[in-house]
Amino acid sequence: MKVLGIDPGFARVGVALVEKKNGEKETLVFSRCIETSAHEPLPSRLQLIAEEVSAIIQKYTPDAMAIEKLFFGSNQKTAIRVAEARGVLIQSAASAHVAVHEYTPLQIKIAVTGYGRATKTQVADMVARLIVLKKKKRIDDEVDAIAIALTHCAHTKIDHRI
Repeated sequence: MKVLGIDPGFARVGVALVEKKNGEKETLVFSRCIETSAHEPLPSRLQLIAEEVSAIIQKYTPDAMAIEKLFFGSNQKTAIRVAEARGVLIQSAASAHVAVHEYTPLQIKIAVTGYGRATKTQVADMVARLIVLKKKKRIDDEVDAIAIALTHCAHTKIDHRI
């Protein structure tokens, strides 16, 4: 099973492809952070996000896309922009007939650390323990995308036992 994990954003989108083979530990196939320029207009930024994710989907043919559900903070303008980016991301997966699964920040923290109030540092530390990461500097959004993909792998294991 290949899972495309997405940490949605507007300025930065974390993307990671995790593969799970029966009886083996998950492996990281690919990860990166898609960045858009604040100097570009909204439609251009959304188009860049859509094109980059569509190219990744075409290249790696994931079985599923796992994306973080939007958490509304105090900044509504940012939340709206992230929601627009999420729409583009979900549409990109739907166009490629890739199943989309959404997870809350709480579900992700519990799946990765076992603790719903884990900090970003604790999540990053556990991601490094759960999956083999090549030594490379990763932006937080990229690590979060890996955590989201791992969450889907964990939920899929649970679903198969039922």
